[in-house]
Amino acid sequence: MSIQSQSRPDITINTLAQMKRAGEKFVCLTAYDYCSAHAASTAGIEVLLVGDSLGMVIQGHDSSLPVTIEDIAYHVRCAKQGNKGSLLAADLPFMSYYSETASLKSAAILMREGAQMVKLEGGAWLAETTRLLTERGIPVCAHMGLTPQSINHLGGYRVQGRDPEQGQAIIDEAKILQQAGASVILIECVPETLGVALTNSLDVPVIGIGAGAGTDGQILVWHDLLGLYPGKTAKFVKNFLEGNKFGIQGALAEYVTQVKQGKFPDPEHSY
Repeated sequence: MSIQSQSRPDITINTLAQMKRAGEKFVCLTAYDYCSAHAASTAGIEVLLVGDSLGMVIQGHDSSLPVTIEDIAYHVRCAKQGNKGSLLAADLPFMSYYSETASLKSAAILMREGAQMVKLEGGAWLAETTRLLTERGIPVCAHMGLTPQSINHLGGYRVQGRDPEQGQAIIDEAKILQQAGASVILIECVPETLGVALTNSLDVPVIGIGAGAGTDGQILVWHDLLGLYPGKTAKFVKNFLEGNKFGIQGALAEYVTQVKQGKFPDPEHSY
């Protein structure tokens, strides 16, 4: 296992699309500051996400709901300074895209700070917002399945799409978002079979978290990958730092290797 960084062209949404067509898996990780962004990008991770998960792992809240657009903007600004060529995405936090005007304003804030793509949570109801943003040059990642900003509506952190009809509904709505211009779909906490079906049904890349190894890319939260978060650990989380003699850079390199080779997530970390 090599932990040396390699020179590469900057990653764009076109890079991810090309990797999907080539059947090459790509790797994503959250990053919230200069050091984590630098370490992850130089380890060969293609996509960095300044996620609203910072509400839990940075701010200590029990959900992502308290996170504001100002919080995300600050951490995008920090992560941009450390990023070395990865695609930098950022979450639009809770209630920051409740209307067309709010969506444009919030996305503009994050893009000015250095984000290259914004992520929104929801289904087909986001189609017009997605179209609005993409028409104005803002790439969109649509987050489906388990959507943490809707946790009170969902009734907790539960696996989504177990029922065949629910699974097909997710696929159908993802196609609508793809048609509306979404560049990437992120699917969270669904059965592995649904992750495969969704990936095969779409032309755009699909990122999975708790969706099995059949998606085009994988993402984890920085603090989960390193075993730092003291809260409850989800089934799909793996501590890559534990037992790794090369430390954090070794853990990042091992994560990249296992995703690229289709070894993570394995059945133990899938539904």
